[in-house]
Amino acid sequence: MRVCIPRAKEGPDLPAPRIANQRAIIDRRRVVAKLDALVEGMDSFDRKPIVKLLRGALDKGRAEIADRLVEEPAAGHKAAAAQSFLIDQLVRIIHDHVITHVYPLANRSRGERLAILAVGGYGRGEMAPQSDVDIGFVTPMKNTAWCEQVAEAMLYYLWDLGLKVGHSSRTLDDMVRMAKQDLTIRTALLEARFLWGDQDLYDEARERFWKEVVKGTERQFVADKLEERDARHKRMGDSRYVVEPNVKEGKGGLRDLHTLYWIGKYIHRVQSASELVGAGLLSQSEYRAFRRAENFFLAVRCHMHMITGREEDRLTFDLQREVSERMNFVDRPGKSAVERFMRFYFLQAKRVGSLTGVFLAELDEQFAKRANRNLLSRLRDRKRTIRGFEIAGGKINIPSDTFFQKDPKRLVEIFTLANTEGVEVHPAAMRAADRDAVLIDRSVRNDPKANALFLDLLASEDNPELALRWMNEAGVFGRIMPEFGRVVAQMQFDMYHHYTVDEHTIRAIGTLARIESGEMNDTHPLSTELLPKLKYRRALYVATLMHDIAKGRGGDHSVLGADLAEKVCPRLGLDETETELVAWLVRHHLLMSATAFKRDLADHKTIIDFVEVVQSMERLRQLLILTVVDIGAVGPGTWNSWKAQLLSDLYYAAEERIRLGHKVHGRDKRIEIKKERVNALLDDGGALVDKFGKAMQPSYWIAEAEDVIASNLRQMEVMGKQPLSIDTQYYAERGATLVTAMAADHPGLFSRICGAIHLAGGNIIDARIHTTRNGLAVDNFLVQDPLGRPFAEDSQMQRLVKGIEDALANKVKLVPQLAARPTARTRAHAFDVRPRVNFDNEASNKFTVVEVNARDRPALLNRLSRALFEAKTIVNSAHITHYGERAADTFYVTDLLGDKIASESRLKALEKRLLEAVEATEEAAS
Repeated sequence: MRVCIPRAKEGPDLPAPRIANQRAIIDRRRVVAKLDALVEGMDSFDRKPIVKLLRGALDKGRAEIADRLVEEPAAGHKAAAAQSFLIDQLVRIIHDHVITHVYPLANRSRGERLAILAVGGYGRGEMAPQSDVDIGFVTPMKNTAWCEQVAEAMLYYLWDLGLKVGHSSRTLDDMVRMAKQDLTIRTALLEARFLWGDQDLYDEARERFWKEVVKGTERQFVADKLEERDARHKRMGDSRYVVEPNVKEGKGGLRDLHTLYWIGKYIHRVQSASELVGAGLLSQSEYRAFRRAENFFLAVRCHMHMITGREEDRLTFDLQREVSERMNFVDRPGKSAVERFMRFYFLQAKRVGSLTGVFLAELDEQFAKRANRNLLSRLRDRKRTIRGFEIAGGKINIPSDTFFQKDPKRLVEIFTLANTEGVEVHPAAMRAADRDAVLIDRSVRNDPKANALFLDLLASEDNPELALRWMNEAGVFGRIMPEFGRVVAQMQFDMYHHYTVDEHTIRAIGTLARIESGEMNDTHPLSTELLPKLKYRRALYVATLMHDIAKGRGGDHSVLGADLAEKVCPRLGLDETETELVAWLVRHHLLMSATAFKRDLADHKTIIDFVEVVQSMERLRQLLILTVVDIGAVGPGTWNSWKAQLLSDLYYAAEERIRLGHKVHGRDKRIEIKKERVNALLDDGGALVDKFGKAMQPSYWIAEAEDVIASNLRQMEVMGKQPLSIDTQYYAERGATLVTAMAADHPGLFSRICGAIHLAGGNIIDARIHTTRNGLAVDNFLVQDPLGRPFAEDSQMQRLVKGIEDALANKVKLVPQLAARPTARTRAHAFDVRPRVNFDNEASNKFTVVEVNARDRPALLNRLSRALFEAKTIVNSAHITHYGERAADTFYVTDLLGDKIASESRLKALEKRLLEAVEATEEAAS
């Protein structure tokens, strides 16, 4: 049955931005006069001077609009309206010129009529500088030759001006038929505006559109637009908080606002967004929020188009910096200008999400009131009451508009109940919560019941992620926990983190809950096993909430966050032991990943130092799980099996040390056990271990895993007396490819192999360098592709082997070819990555640990290893970590005599060489 909804009443209107001094943008009369004079002075018709005149008018208009945007950098509506006005005038000039000078027709028949429509965003009167010019030519019946000639001539002029034109040419019947069939065409015509030509024909087209296309299809249009929106969100990452958002198509962006307007217009025939208020779909304050968000996004989009000179809608890192400068954002203590700009951006996107919820809820109510509901639907919607809240139709709502105002603690309770009952928060309740969140003051924040409700939600055994996200959308999260409120919509300006701090945190809590429920056993088996063993389960949830809570305050966020935890935890109801544990976890939440990814886990001193900080099994278990969920919530592809293996290795080594203390097996005993395990893998009665084992240094047996040693010994057997042997194999346990190169040891060998692997498209994530007692270099590398995946195809393996062979035979010039290779992170230049070299002579009993932080470049590892060779050091192992645009490369080195490098002058000279190597990669890349 068709639903009839009355047209909207007029609502409070914010008038469309008045375009001041229009003639400064384009003076149509003056341009027409010049054009007519040009034509009159021609002996024969010539398009070129006409195009030149029109191009001059276009360029002058664009320059004027750009100047105005510089003066008012946040005036998005004004800039978009001015751009639309400029194109309007040019289209009208061109039309009149064509029908007057190119294809004049004295007596037109009824079929020789033409209406020109502005459609899509252009029809709405909102254009960014490089937006497409979407126009429609409408004729009353089958196109006459004159209509086709006029339309074609106009299009050629527009194309000659360099404009991107989206166009259609249809009869009235075609328009109706195609609009019924195609949602995109229907939406474009919904926005149609009379531009020029035959006004009566346009009026007829509009009347037929509403009567023959729209009438009776309201419900279907809404369903189709929401399905289209959901598919678009999925394509764009399905989050409002991705750090390089698409201003137009992304979730919470312009297109979401347009969708609301389209739906309102289709159902209620509103003519402007302000009429959504009269239609009962938005309140007056919500409409103002709609306009503010739209104005901001339009301004950002206009700046992006002006900066790039093209239709660019993705707010990439390099554009973020430029747009923030143009919009006059400045640095503040703890936050850079670009971070403040992006925080404002995400707050607007968050607001768009809230508006969408209340808009659709009101629309749903309007449909429901007018629909005939059967007995089954009425039974399904039967209300039940819990603690004063009403639950019906799978949603929890408030019984009156003043329900929260009578007791602000209910603002927390509604989300806790929604999670417990497994229902959604009704958009009407979300609207009231958004409005009343300001009622949560210090007295509410210090109320034990309010905090108990919040802690119940946070540590719920039913995954609290969705309810926490609703709480955040409504602004309640940041009010009950103002410490969290400071990181809401806060961007982390780097290429490592994919989400804002609040979104990252909520995702981490959701991951933790899924691990606890057993859903992620395949991905995180160790964490799934350990979580039930925790004594202080809710402390882990609070630590997950607070691990990044001090970002943007200036200083070390781990230390500042630990101080905050000591104040917040008692307020939430945690006891002294839990508070101490949460503060410790927040302070050390980066310790485990830094140790696992940047240190040699085969070096016993690494484990000793780590355990000295951790001290107990409870802390070790808690820290492992917190590290896992933190990494997993950074973004897609950040977690991989290599990181899982390293963290597991560190966990088990630390567990052994904590349980056995100084009773841990000594070096000789560990080597003996390792050899026994290798023999078991080889199943040859110990022949290969006996044959080659004596040549291997003790450090080799300690450093390498049993399966790698077994593989190395088999390779030595096959190698015989050949000068070079290269083996590649997919190493599933590590999520990487194991590349082993064996050759007579010689200076620069490691450096050349590194360069060859990178040139073949591989990223080295770990390297262990050994030299046997008889002078054979045995170098094991773990390699992935630039996206963190192993090389598994035969062709990829062969490319690695060929690359290393050619490099060691001096058949390729590594340095220039590496320098020419583009970085996988194409926008890394947007970040200020200052190179640093750190030395640590305490981290290992035998080696000097050298850590180099620099911008990630394809040639970086090759140049660093070359610099270490030239500085007369011996590299024992290398551990390569990437954090987006930044590389952190760690080397365990000695001098040529096998001693640590302790001399201050020697360390300074080594630092100078390494920094010069980094600088060389930067110069080559630029």
